[in-house]
Amino acid sequence: MFIIYDLIFLIFALVYLPVYLFKGKFHRGFFRRLGSLPGGLSLDRPIWVHAVSVGEAVSIKGLVDELRKVYPNKKIVISTVTATGNKIARGLAGDGDFLTYLPLDFSFIVRKVIKKINPCLFIIAETEIWPNLITSLHKQNIPVITVNGRISDSSYSGYRAIKLLIRPILRRVRKFCVQSDTDEVRLKGLGVAKENIQVTGNVKFDINLDVLAGPDLPAVRQKLWLGLDDKLWVCGSTHPHEEEIIIRVYKELLLSFPKLKLLLAPRHPERSKDIGRLVSDNSFMPVFVSNIAGSCPTCINHPVFILDVMGELLDYYSAADIVFVGGSLVKTGGHNILEPASRRKPVFFGPHMHNFRDISRMFLENKAGIMVHDANELAVKAKEILESSLLAKQLAERAYDLIVTNRGATKRNIEVIKQIVAK
Repeated sequence: MFIIYDLIFLIFALVYLPVYLFKGKFHRGFFRRLGSLPGGLSLDRPIWVHAVSVGEAVSIKGLVDELRKVYPNKKIVISTVTATGNKIARGLAGDGDFLTYLPLDFSFIVRKVIKKINPCLFIIAETEIWPNLITSLHKQNIPVITVNGRISDSSYSGYRAIKLLIRPILRRVRKFCVQSDTDEVRLKGLGVAKENIQVTGNVKFDINLDVLAGPDLPAVRQKLWLGLDDKLWVCGSTHPHEEEIIIRVYKELLLSFPKLKLLLAPRHPERSKDIGRLVSDNSFMPVFVSNIAGSCPTCINHPVFILDVMGELLDYYSAADIVFVGGSLVKTGGHNILEPASRRKPVFFGPHMHNFRDISRMFLENKAGIMVHDANELAVKAKEILESSLLAKQLAERAYDLIVTNRGATKRNIEVIKQIVAK
């Protein structure tokens, strides 16, 4: 089977390599993906936690914190695939922990890396299927657990098409801790035994709600030169073509709310210069947050702020009056609407939320968020909320209450992990 998976992965790698290079995703950590780890690495049977990218890395923070409490003598290995995910993961690693990139799924590479790291447990955040890695861990009797697992609509269609090929891999995962009943049904349909699946909920609901842990709001608003009467519209995790829609809506909203300010936070900060040109083409002045300290507020007319640094979006959500979460007006799958909701902000999102299928459904069912389908609907709904502080507060409070009601997945996952380790 190793030969088959190696061949499949080789074909995939050869096809994808030009795209990888064209998008500029080659980074220094790529050599870690080839199995090049530091010499003399000594981790003493650590717990290995894998989070592919930014969203997963953010969501596992609570899990990593709990693992430290339950296993204080264990070091933790945290791996990602993307460079942006790696940046977030740096904030999760403690003294003695090891931060790395997931090895490419060739059998000879994963065997080499597993031998060097020698984990006692491998935890996958959400659902990633790496045939050679999972098989090699299984052969070494190292348990594999999936936490916050989900099977998206598109993934389920693809997995069903190759069901016979992936079924043996799925059966080598010791336990799937999944977000919803739908995910359980789909895994059973792919051949996973019922006893190997447990619905534990979504760890994203376990976001930090501690107000004292939040930012200094007056300082954040002052950084953006906001006066007492100014309102702030934050558009987070935006993708190409969404910024054009947002700027068009912003122009319309300014007619009714001349003191409304806009902050664009692209999902990929490397796109910031392109967004800056788009802002300029629409007769606004782009102000990059990374350089804002050196800018002259009285010299800039009609600013649009662009968040071109990582790790600060939640601060600006906290300072916002309304929030739109991107990746949802385009067919990307949406991003985390719980983050602004946890800061008691009214949240808007588009119709393409399949990566947050259950969360967005819960928001709509509980009237805790607003779905918009196009620029016109976004303008109309945003105007309604901006005109009524009561509507804004009611929407935000329902979203916050929804988060509070659905917390606890992290602790349920930890209980499953403790059972597996005890065996």
